[in-house]
Amino acid sequence: MKTQRLTMAQALVKHLAALRVEVEHLDGRTSIEPYCGGVFTIFGHGNVAGLGEALAQVRDQLPTLRAHNEQTMAHAAIAYSKAQFRQRIMAVSTSIGPGATNLVTAAAVAHVNRLPVLLLPGDIFANRRPDPVLQQIEHFGQGDVSASDCFRPVTRYFDRLTRPEHILTALPRAIQMMTDPASCGPACLSLPQDVQAMAFDCPEDFLNPGLLRFRRPSADERELANAIALLRNAKRPLIVAGGGVLYSQAWAALRAFVDAHGVPVVESHGGKSSLPWDHPLNLGAIGVDGVSWANDMAREADVVFAVGTRLQDFTTGSHALFPQAKLLSLNVQPYDAGKWSGQALVADARVGLGQLEAGLAGWAADAAWTARAKQQAAAANARITELTTNVPKDMLPYDAEVIGAVRDSALELGLDSGTQDVALCAAGTLPAELHKLWRASLPGNYHMEYGYSCMGYEVAGGLGVKMARPEQESIVLVGDGSYMMANSELATSVMLGQKIIVVILDNRGYGCIQRLQTATGSPAFNNLLDDCVPEGGERSTIDFAMHARSMGADAVHVKDVVELKAAMVKARQATRTQVIVIDTTHTRTTEGGCWWEVAVPEVSARAEVRAAHATYVQGQSQQRL
Repeated sequence: MKTQRLTMAQALVKHLAALRVEVEHLDGRTSIEPYCGGVFTIFGHGNVAGLGEALAQVRDQLPTLRAHNEQTMAHAAIAYSKAQFRQRIMAVSTSIGPGATNLVTAAAVAHVNRLPVLLLPGDIFANRRPDPVLQQIEHFGQGDVSASDCFRPVTRYFDRLTRPEHILTALPRAIQMMTDPASCGPACLSLPQDVQAMAFDCPEDFLNPGLLRFRRPSADERELANAIALLRNAKRPLIVAGGGVLYSQAWAALRAFVDAHGVPVVESHGGKSSLPWDHPLNLGAIGVDGVSWANDMAREADVVFAVGTRLQDFTTGSHALFPQAKLLSLNVQPYDAGKWSGQALVADARVGLGQLEAGLAGWAADAAWTARAKQQAAAANARITELTTNVPKDMLPYDAEVIGAVRDSALELGLDSGTQDVALCAAGTLPAELHKLWRASLPGNYHMEYGYSCMGYEVAGGLGVKMARPEQESIVLVGDGSYMMANSELATSVMLGQKIIVVILDNRGYGCIQRLQTATGSPAFNNLLDDCVPEGGERSTIDFAMHARSMGADAVHVKDVVELKAAMVKARQATRTQVIVIDTTHTRTTEGGCWWEVAVPEVSARAEVRAAHATYVQGQSQQRL
């Protein structure tokens, strides 16, 4: 067996640089691509000497990318993978201590959303000779604990490498997990700084890994037969399309199933863009932030066919939206397929839909149900146009009108926003409005981090999307509150030459959560900025456009939707990162939605809280058990 004398870090990055994967593209082509698109890192004493030296050797084959915050560079890596439908990853390296723990929130984002990212935090010395080193956490009762143990509950695979040869098994296991369709999620290899620099005889086979391909498991024959029987008896079936449709690249199979059997489709956040927005049976957003017509159909369906969704509470109205329906779940992950006592069909979404198709010849939903869905979809699209284009005068715009201006600015340049743009968001009111109103014609052109709804994901996520899809516009829509959480990767986008467009909707604070606060009976406080100034304090007067310019972006503050559209036309023609700020109101929102379980105090001196609690109890009575 031939070997090379390498440090553990050198062996790690050489393996990553050599990894290739078979990638399926939107147009049906396949190609062989590097599995790891690059390594985001901020160097510190826990990774600069070991991993940093190794990365410098392979920077022509494996790009090293410098960022400004550990959490947000991981968000960019996660968004990159999501935009690639989990087929490619990026790695993230940090020092020990706060550099490592800054990754924990991002790890949770990836874990909840079932997205692969390779986390490489530095760790304390394995030999313990200099303990305690700078930034070391000392646990009085557990000598082997370090800050990196925080990653255990928020990663799918965790390993601390205390010998250099451990990389030979740890890295392939991490990659195996990240490429498994059922177990996919973040992997963490915690790298003690002395072990990074230790040398060993590395087998050359490790430096020449085989081609990665993604498996597509098929359904069990008994589960398949039961699923076919359930659907054949359905009169008013409804498909809930989730993120698994996109990750399986099952959009063509879904469309063929829908067209063949006349089954209407509603979309979760993860599944939005599985069907083009103008497909005649696409009813759009379902759930707490869904549209009324989709939720009405859900309340009347006799079978809900969940495809690739983990049935989050926003999708199901805290399981009160369709308690009357029988539930069939097609999912590659048995944990998700078996939720809520539904009938499970464990398989890859694309393969499973094809297997069902073979057994459902001649079956279709009731003609009246299909016709009603088509009428609803047509009326809905007209209503969405109305909501996003009819801008009242003499009042601040709200999110719908901003969305319309962003979308329609493409028309000024002869472009189709539905195919040109990837709209990205994560938290606040905007996810609800985009879920209802954004129009995506291609899979992946709606990019929402709503599994963890992590404020601060947006700007960094926009950078990751642009790196994954350089031919499209990466348009970040973000509220002022979320922008203030994390915005430093705006400077990174300029530094890397990765142009994004950021539209900041300034409603002067956390308007979304204030509405929830008052809806549950509490008084409005501690959310809008003007309500948070104590005696002796000073009113907040942040100039977001000036702030963005200070980080190198082109930025403008527009006075209304007309100026916004004009600014968007210019932003589309620009070659560097653009920021557009517009003042908006949080008091207007788009119709729709359904009940959502938010615990309301059982005892309160406020009549409003007592009334909200009564509504809460009534909602609980409708939940699926």
